[in-house]
Amino acid sequence: MEKLIKVAINDFRLVFRDNSLKFFFIFPLLNLFVVHYGVPFAVENFPLLEDFKMVIVMSITTQGSLIFGFIYSMVLIDEKDTNVAKVYGILPISKFWFVIFRLITPFLYSVLASILILLVEPFYNIPLVENILYSVQTGLVAPMMVLFVAIMAKNKIEGMSWQKLFNIPVTMPLLAFLIPVYLSYLFAIFPTYWAYQGFNKIILGENFLIFLFVSFVYSILVIALFARRFTKLHFQ
Repeated sequence: MEKLIKVAINDFRLVFRDNSLKFFFIFPLLNLFVVHYGVPFAVENFPLLEDFKMVIVMSITTQGSLIFGFIYSMVLIDEKDTNVAKVYGILPISKFWFVIFRLITPFLYSVLASILILLVEPFYNIPLVENILYSVQTGLVAPMMVLFVAIMAKNKIEGMSWQKLFNIPVTMPLLAFLIPVYLSYLFAIFPTYWAYQGFNKIILGENFLIFLFVSFVYSILVIALFARRFTKLHFQ
């Protein structure tokens, strides 16, 4: 456990040694101003946006996960480029749990970013418990992104391209609220579909737990599969 904690701390230090990555920490803070001031201003001046404000808020809640997912995927890609991964590969610990433990930090940052978004957005009065439960779902997007990008990319340039591709299944389920209901189920193959549907139920005051439960289990399964694949490739 002590070794794992040291590695997690070291990951955090690596981020702040890289000025290009450190810069990205500004964006979650900017999102708070956007959702609190920018979105209400846009809705007030463009009445057509009134019907889409829930979709806009949901899209912003995942931005923190995408940002922190990108940051930490770059850390993993960099250690692969510098052969540090091979050094980690000889540690006398479970490689799978080693990877999972390293994902806790971006997950927690992402959860916090989503919680703060829902606390400052002015449209809905979401209870704190519901806020946290939903934010856990959006927070799980970060570990999925970290692993997906690190698995697919051979270098940081490729990582940026794969990061943009990963955004598609994260945001595409938002279309479920813009099309007929019978077509919306097509997006159920994506974990974020269930999280967004849960958020919608929270807003409507309906039963949301089943949707967030499916989202949680589905996301954990995807993370576990990605982590197993990652451990086979990363430490070789």
